[in-house]
Amino acid sequence: MQDFDAARQLYETKGFAHRVGWGFRPAVLVIDLTSGFTDPASPVGADLSEVIGETKRLLAAARGYEVPVIFTSIAYHDPDLEGGYWVSKIPALRVLRHGTPAVEVDARLERRPSESVIYKCFTSPFFGTHLQSMLQRLRVDTLLLCGTPTSGCVRAAAADAVQLGFRCIVPESAVGDRAEAPHRANLFDIDAKYGDVMSLDAVLAELDRWARRNERVDTAS
Repeated sequence: MQDFDAARQLYETKGFAHRVGWGFRPAVLVIDLTSGFTDPASPVGADLSEVIGETKRLLAAARGYEVPVIFTSIAYHDPDLEGGYWVSKIPALRVLRHGTPAVEVDARLERRPSESVIYKCFTSPFFGTHLQSMLQRLRVDTLLLCGTPTSGCVRAAAADAVQLGFRCIVPESAVGDRAEAPHRANLFDIDAKYGDVMSLDAVLAELDRWARRNERVDTAS
């Protein structure tokens, strides 16, 4: 923990970790909370029960405020062809095949039919998908990122999102990884470089403020 404190002081001295804040239109992006990743018995899985529980809190608020919710899933027809050298690097990814339970959104999240699933072959939900155009169509400028793994697909989503002009907010307890060390290191790095890592309670409070502002605007118009 002392190492992180020292690194934080260094980064702040160098001008890192400023706040990006919220924009005008948020959406929740639930990254790869599919059975293949949330079942500890899966080759790529881990026990993410706490992350599921915290994500459900965020989803309940988002749905109540009619904030768009989008899910992602890694899924292959031919893993070695579609996943290329990434699958060569992580052969366990071969279990993530279209038509199997492994690529389905974890049932505990109770995905609604109106909530899209973006299928991808690599880490970032933006790479080779229509996610960016969907978000632009929805006029989204702020992404609330939750899911797994913090050190892989969540980080990749944050890095690509900020490059594409989106604000990124990461509720700390709604993301998780297979091990604590990469989880903590990547939360630190995301907060320093790509987006704002916040407590879930703070995110929910800000979401409530956003909804109240919108309500006042609608009433005034």
